[in-house]
Formats: sequence, C-alpha cells, structure tokens
Amino acid sequence: MKVDELRVLEEDELSTRMRAARRELYELRFKHAVGQLENSSQIAKARHDIARIMTVLNERELGITSIQEATAPVAEARVKRPTAKAQFVDEEPAAAAVAVAEAEPDAAVADEAPKAKRTRKTKTKEAS
Repeated sequence: MKVDELRVLEEDELSTRMRAARRELYELRFKHAVGQLENSSQIAKARHDIARIMTVLNERELGITSIQEATAPVAEARVKRPTAKAQFVDEEPAAAAVAVAEAEPDAAVADEAPKAKRTRKTKTKEAS
C-alpha cells in the first residue's frame, strides 16, 4: 500500500482500512505471542501501513492536502529566484557588499577572518 493510493481514497474508506490494519496488527501480535507467526517482519509492515493511513488522515485534518489535490496531475515548474548578489550588480562594490551582507547574514560572517582553533589546555602541576 502506497501513500499516493491512500490519498485518493475517501474518509470512510480510509477509516475502514485503518480498522482492518489495526485488526491485522492485533492478530499478528497474538500469533507472535503464541509462537505461530513464521515471518515477524509482517508486524513491521502492518505498523507502517497504519502510519501511512494516519499520515494521510492528519494531512487532511491540518488542511495540507485534500482529495482533489491528490488526484490532480502534478505540473510544478521551478521558479528561479535571483540571488542577493545578482540584485546588486549595478551598485558600487562597497554598497553591494553591504546590501549582500544584509540580505545574506551568513555571507558577511564568512568573509571575516577564520576563528582560532580550540586547543586543549596543558596540564599544570598543582602545588601541594
């Protein structure tokens, strides 16, 4: 069971699958306790299925996705955004550096001198 398949389903179908998956997990745990379960990885698969169903339900509850969005074809174009350096090309070099430092605060720190490395303190003999 894949998440994309679950996102297409209605609420009632998801709740039905959730009940079935929880029942299956219960039965697998019971078989494992009795010693009748041959493949214990089935328990993990059942837990993952439950988690996937809960993820889809929580997405819908929070309004992250809906059934219409899940069935709509994905045609997403990446928009290339100009960097802070490209915006200030026409300005004077000093003004551009200040503007870039304001736009990218980490860039200004990178231009500074590197910090000294931390070293261990040497052991000194204590006066007894």
